Amino acid sequence: MLFSEAVGHKVVSTGNASTVGHIDALVIDPAVGKVVALSLKKTPVTGTILPWSDITAFGVDAVTVAGEHLIVAEEGHFAELNSKAHTIVKKKILTTAGLQIGVVRDVDFDPADGTILGILTDDQPVDGQTLLGVGSYAVIVKV
Repeated sequence: MLFSEAVGHKVVSTGNASTVGHIDALVIDPAVGKVVALSLKKTPVTGTILPWSDITAFGVDAVTVAGEHLIVAEEGHFAELNSKAHTIVKKKILTTAGLQIGVVRDVDFDPADGTILGILTDDQPVDGQTLLGVGSYAVIVKV
């Protein structure tokens, strides 16, 4: 699934079928090469972060979660990873040798476990397993 397809999805409680938020962004941890949380908007609680480990299912129409109580505050590691400096789309892609190979247009991830499968550019996709880091200036990949 692409990030652009996932943003806006409803997050629904399996306990009472109520909407507990909408996906605003996907939070990546390049150290593990996965989506580690969802950043939500329109939540009924003060928190905005839903850890990936608390997701029941990630479907084509909605994400399910046991309840709104699993939405947490944006603190610590999640706050750092969800900052503007760590967003991935529209950033330059640099190799470890310093060569620019494109600009991130979208990201393909596995909705079953959050693994980054590919980084999409205007030219050819970059294997998600090559992702090393995301910074304020660029995304770094090994080639």
